[in-house]
Amino acid sequence: MAELADIANATIRQEIAEYLDRPVEIERNIALFARTRPLMQEIAVAVIEGDQVACDRLTRQALEEGVHALEIMDDGLIGGMGIVGIKFRENFIFVPEVLACARSMKAGMAHIEPILSAAGVEPVGTVVMGTVKGDLHDIGKNLCIMMLRGAGFSVIDLGVDTAPDQFIAAVEEHGAPLLGMSALLTTTMPNMGRTIEAFIDAGLRDDVKIMVGGAPVTQEFADDMGADGYGKDALACVALAKQLLGVAA
Repeated sequence: MAELADIANATIRQEIAEYLDRPVEIERNIALFARTRPLMQEIAVAVIEGDQVACDRLTRQALEEGVHALEIMDDGLIGGMGIVGIKFRENFIFVPEVLACARSMKAGMAHIEPILSAAGVEPVGTVVMGTVKGDLHDIGKNLCIMMLRGAGFSVIDLGVDTAPDQFIAAVEEHGAPLLGMSALLTTTMPNMGRTIEAFIDAGLRDDVKIMVGGAPVTQEFADDMGADGYGKDALACVALAKQLLGVAA
């Protein structure tokens, strides 16, 4: 079994030792970074530190050195963002820091996504995402989208103030088996239920799994609304999406 000392990068070792507390997450991250090449660890650090310039440069360097795009995405970009997600969940960092990390990851993904697309790499699934009608908040939704795309999902972003018929049209157009709705205001939360009812009325409810999230949303509310799942943060969103679509974690 790999140990912390097996990880070459001192920053990665420090991040795991200082911020990770759950044994399964410690073991998983040690196993990941102990086997990755040093350049992937540098990319992960660039994501963790929110360094867009470094992430862009290191990703290009890795591609020029012949590292496969999937390896860069999985071992570098997603590996780093995984630690960011844990730190965010445990309140070690907050939304501004996570947004900087997400922008850093996006700088790297800008080089990776065209390569994967050109190579015909199929996404693990298609997800339609949007903030519900009457709600203009999108930070949480955008973080979830970034993490989903980093995990290999194709995401259709409907933005904010999304009406039920817009969700339905997008699911039908893209043949998406999964829908994610976000709300930050208690006054707009009922629109999640109205959207689910609209899918029932359209005869499409059995064709799509629906997950909900947002600061005021709870598991109890999700159950009452008839959603298939609830995610309290971006990490939980990705795990839930994989679970609902039967994708290996």
